[in-house]
Amino acid sequence: MSEAFLNSAFLALSGGFQDAYTYNARNEVFCNAQTGNVVLMSQHFMAGELMAGLSYFFPIVFFAFGVWVAEKVQANFKYARKLHWRQSILLAEILILFAVGFIPTEYNMLANAMASFACAMQVQSFRKVNGYSYASTMCIGNLRSGTAAISGYFREKKPKQLEQAMYYFGIIFMFAVGAGIGGNLSIHFGIRMIWVSCGFLTVSFLLMFVDKYKRFHEEHEHN
Repeated sequence: MSEAFLNSAFLALSGGFQDAYTYNARNEVFCNAQTGNVVLMSQHFMAGELMAGLSYFFPIVFFAFGVWVAEKVQANFKYARKLHWRQSILLAEILILFAVGFIPTEYNMLANAMASFACAMQVQSFRKVNGYSYASTMCIGNLRSGTAAISGYFREKKPKQLEQAMYYFGIIFMFAVGAGIGGNLSIHFGIRMIWVSCGFLTVSFLLMFVDKYKRFHEEHEHN
């Protein structure tokens, strides 16, 4: 289920929502698009605007830290039986983003750092959709892979390549939908709208119990 398109769709919805939220409600900083943060950080630092540059620097650092933490969780809890390690990551992300909704705008730098940390854990933990490598919190890699797949399909006419392209473009579409929802809700209703993203992640968290239920049911029938 962690690689199913349905689960990936909710993760992409949340990923797009998060980026639009931090950009519109938290001082035009991205929590996922770290390339944009690097560009803006460098621009402000070179203009001598230290504090403005730091507002982009800390999300970058915390994004890297989030990847590191997620990798450690996978390494140490890969075979946990009570709760899948990816579900543990999702639960932590939900709790962090829920807390972000309480942080006032005077502390946007902290809120953006926390959101970036949470998003990094997500992108590190969920890296495949139906066996294809993808990213649930950004589009450039998905756009490259999807375009390459559809180009290959027109050249070689392999149905598998068309299927692959549809997965990638489907994820991009869901990311865009999440971004549109997140941007408009954040503009009109403010900082607590990040809780909608928590709702998307909660659906993903619950979907991952489906496999456990199926296995339990099959084992019970067998016995």
